[in-house]
Amino acid sequence: MEAAGSDVVSEMTERRQLWVEEPAKRRRMPDPVRKAAVRAVLISAITLIQAMVAFLCTLADSWLAFPMVLSSVASTVVATWGVLDVWVTRQMWNQRHGVVSVPASTARQLRKERRRARRSARRAPESIRRHGGAGQLTHT
Repeated sequence: MEAAGSDVVSEMTERRQLWVEEPAKRRRMPDPVRKAAVRAVLISAITLIQAMVAFLCTLADSWLAFPMVLSSVASTVVATWGVLDVWVTRQMWNQRHGVVSVPASTARQLRKERRRARRSARRAPESIRRHGGAGQLTHT
């Protein structure tokens, strides 16, 4: 009897996996951009903690309130720099390694039509001159 019970348990564990891989919905960020983003999040978290400590020190009338407020202001400047760093790093990565600009088929089609129109506009006066026109076009 014991063997039959252990077979059922082992069969259930074989069917049901603990970890199932799913394809990612978005592509992974490039390493430099990810590093900048992690840095920005850490700096922002520390800034929020400093601001809360400054607020609590102010409520408690502590001598530490003024230095904490000053450091919170400085941390806010650094956190802003961190967020801008993520943006600049992302833009730089896209320019160096990233997006290959391929025109859409509609854009290609519009360009072809414009080219044809320009070519036909350039050829039209020549064909009029060749076919015995007096060299002047008249409007009738």
